[in-house]
Amino acid sequence: MTTATNAPMACVLGDLDLVRPLGLAGVRCAVVAPPGAPVRHSRYTHAVIGAEAADTAPAALLARLLDFARGQPVPPVLFYQDDAQLLLVSRRRDALQPAFRMVIAGADLVEDLVDKARFQALAERLGLPVPPTRRLDPAAGPPPRLDLRYPVIVKPLTRTGPWDAVEGVGKAIPVRSADELDALWPRLQALGIPVLAQEMIPGPESAIESYHVYVDGRGGIAGDFTGAKIRTYPLDYGHSTALAITDAPDVRGLGRRLVEVLGLTGTAKFDFKRGPDGRLHLLEVNPRFTLWHHLGARAGVNLPALVWADLTGRRRPAAGPARAGATWCHVTRDRLAARESGVPLAAWLAWVAACDAKAAALHDPLPFLQSLGGRALARLSRRPAPVPVKG
Repeated sequence: MTTATNAPMACVLGDLDLVRPLGLAGVRCAVVAPPGAPVRHSRYTHAVIGAEAADTAPAALLARLLDFARGQPVPPVLFYQDDAQLLLVSRRRDALQPAFRMVIAGADLVEDLVDKARFQALAERLGLPVPPTRRLDPAAGPPPRLDLRYPVIVKPLTRTGPWDAVEGVGKAIPVRSADELDALWPRLQALGIPVLAQEMIPGPESAIESYHVYVDGRGGIAGDFTGAKIRTYPLDYGHSTALAITDAPDVRGLGRRLVEVLGLTGTAKFDFKRGPDGRLHLLEVNPRFTLWHHLGARAGVNLPALVWADLTGRRRPAAGPARAGATWCHVTRDRLAARESGVPLAAWLAWVAACDAKAAALHDPLPFLQSLGGRALARLSRRPAPVPVKG
């Protein structure tokens, strides 16, 4: 897809892995990013909208978005990548939709999918294959005696709260017994937010598989693909550092069935964990754009480009099937994950060289070079000032 300079821009609330698939399709991007964000320096970034964080200043961000849209000759297409951005767009859709073109799931469904307690209630109503889960309120008193089988994992209701203050970069905390829950409880009480406890599905993070889809406004699947995690950092319940496109008919089939059950439109990622018996357990549904879209585009299914084409009246680009075996990595974080996994450096370097998509991309080098320069300046700024020599 080659886009004329007078075509609608993509307004991106997201990072490089969302800007790059749009840029690869020839779409001009305006990014919402604070000073120092690498995405500002991408070759695919044609405009920058300075912004406060959506979860701390949504009103200010909304005002900036609307100011940008009003200055465009035609309404831009809005893309959003994390939960805070998704909630802002969903909750203020009435204000945004006159100014932007956008796809998004229904308002109630967004709330049900983002809040894990509401998601559990939805799963019970619809019979979704979700592991048994209980809501816990540490502020209510001492730790409860759970009617779940240990081990369990404890995780926040949403990713927009202060979870990192208790657990750093991990997404969940494994708890292997009632005694471990008792020991963890004071930390959860200090955090001051409700959490969920969920029965743990045995297996490594590489047993997590996913279904990625764009459902158009008529309810048709315009494009989809399946994938699997290779590594995360931290190794358990961490953030993805290495990913692969797969060809998994059962993941695709279950994902498509759940799209129908939920009545979902827009883009979404379904995360499953495959148990030792091969059964797929649904962990979460994210009705938004994700870091997977860069890899999907490289593998032949560019979901953001499909969305942009539909919303601007262009012809859709070809959409797959996705090339199984295509890989993505976040080079710096994946080196840590690979080292802790015991992968020899030479083998890892060869694997990285063959990756189809990388967070640090040779075809778009300025964001990586800028981040290197920023870290170097930060190190210099922490050095003590030289002591004057009296002579």
